[in-house]
Amino acid sequence: MKNHGIDPNRIIDLNNVSIFQKDTLILTNVNLKISKGEFVYLVGRTGTGKSSLLKTLYGDLPLQQGIGHVVGYDLRDVTWKNVPYLRRKMGIIFQDFQLLMDRTVGDNLVFALQATGWKNKGEIQQKVRLVLENVGMIHKLDTMPYELSGGEQQRIAIARSLLNDPALILADEPTGNLDPETSQEIINLLYQICMQTETAAFIGTHDYNIIRQFPGRIVKCLDGKVLVSSEI
Repeated sequence: MKNHGIDPNRIIDLNNVSIFQKDTLILTNVNLKISKGEFVYLVGRTGTGKSSLLKTLYGDLPLQQGIGHVVGYDLRDVTWKNVPYLRRKMGIIFQDFQLLMDRTVGDNLVFALQATGWKNKGEIQQKVRLVLENVGMIHKLDTMPYELSGGEQQRIAIARSLLNDPALILADEPTGNLDPETSQEIINLLYQICMQTETAAFIGTHDYNIIRQFPGRIVKCLDGKVLVSSEI
């Protein structure tokens, strides 16, 4: 449920949180605060809990211990019934794009809007065109996803993440399947979106070259802990 007693500029606020995969403890004593407009990287070796942390934030893993608020919602109150309302305040981007290959770019975005409760056809079409323009892909409106390059597919995934004007973008290895030049373009796009809209971004990555090119605060998963620092 939504919590009205916390700072509206605080997008993520975790206090003494422990994160589990079923009964297995993954991360302990997590204290993390991210505010509106912040661009934050999540780093750490494979298997250190990065994806589990992100899944907790978007309601895929229940919060079992500690206190956590994300985009104004108390994670302790999030259930499968109300998790869609939590996710409407977020844009979630995955490494493998997760586009529907049997429909056009435009229809992918229409489907996403309808799934989050949009009903007015005119407003839907207007919103689809707006987010595609924002990511430089309006000319691909009627293209099938399999006709696009990996970088173009990820741009469409970013457009989809922007449909509901999110307060937070969560990205799990968004450049993992892309070449270095395309990776730079994708992170630059996310960086510009955050700077222009005050959307917070929390980006899981292994790519330290990207971090050097687009500086941001760094959060690191290591030995069951989450370390918050400005440098590695």
